[in-house]
Amino acid sequence: MRLIHAVAELREALSGQRETAFVPTMGNLHAGHVALAEIAARHGRPVVASIFVNPLQFGAGEDFNRYPRTLQADCAQLEAAGTDIVFAPDVHEMYPEPQTFSVEPPLAGELCGAHRPGHFQGVATVVLKLFNMVQPRYAVFGKKDYQQLFILKGLVRQFNLPIVMVEAETRRADDGLALSSRNGYLTAGERTEAPRLYRLLRAAADRIIAGERNFAGIEDHVARELTDHGWIVDYVSVRNRATLLAPGTDDERFIILVAARLGITRLIDNIEC
Repeated sequence: MRLIHAVAELREALSGQRETAFVPTMGNLHAGHVALAEIAARHGRPVVASIFVNPLQFGAGEDFNRYPRTLQADCAQLEAAGTDIVFAPDVHEMYPEPQTFSVEPPLAGELCGAHRPGHFQGVATVVLKLFNMVQPRYAVFGKKDYQQLFILKGLVRQFNLPIVMVEAETRRADDGLALSSRNGYLTAGERTEAPRLYRLLRAAADRIIAGERNFAGIEDHVARELTDHGWIVDYVSVRNRATLLAPGTDDERFIILVAARLGITRLIDNIEC
């Protein structure tokens, strides 16, 4: 496996490649990231993974400075998963100019965007830059960050990018907690409490599948249960799965999205129903 830090070297390494599969990450990898790399290897070659902690998607007071940087361990995991190239640029390589053009996608101010202003502009901007640098045929993203996936699929359509977006199911621990780099912030007691999030999502999904359409009542119940157990809830929202807009009673495909804080750790999850 080859570790590359410069865009010029990356482009030289990928010159003439037409079936590149790409997995963008911020590093501090877990089994979910490794699964994305393995999925990428089934779609195209070479497999490129990027590791870049993107300052544009962190707001004031968020965890940019303490976000773990574990490049050596990340590279070992990616190499074992069959990755061919790891692209790990520094901030100046990604943003060589002091003023950065940014992309403001639709729905960027809703759900997570309402609680993290500028986050999705930062995500869309860095991913568009990475797409331009790697020029992949396939790009693999997990469904855990469902709003991010939705926005980036729209980005590919709007900019007419010749990229196939590959959606990967959320990887979970045995107790249901969605794998996340930020799970490492949880204390032992919080880690025991954290699976409640997914249990409540599953129960809410069962109510919708059974035909209940009181979406506000379902949202309130999940939020209340979390609050009663010490969580600080950002949002619980039932949405139309295809549009991420508020659902109508005649809709048939839904997704429930939630973001809540347990101690210092902000967890997100979702379930399709």
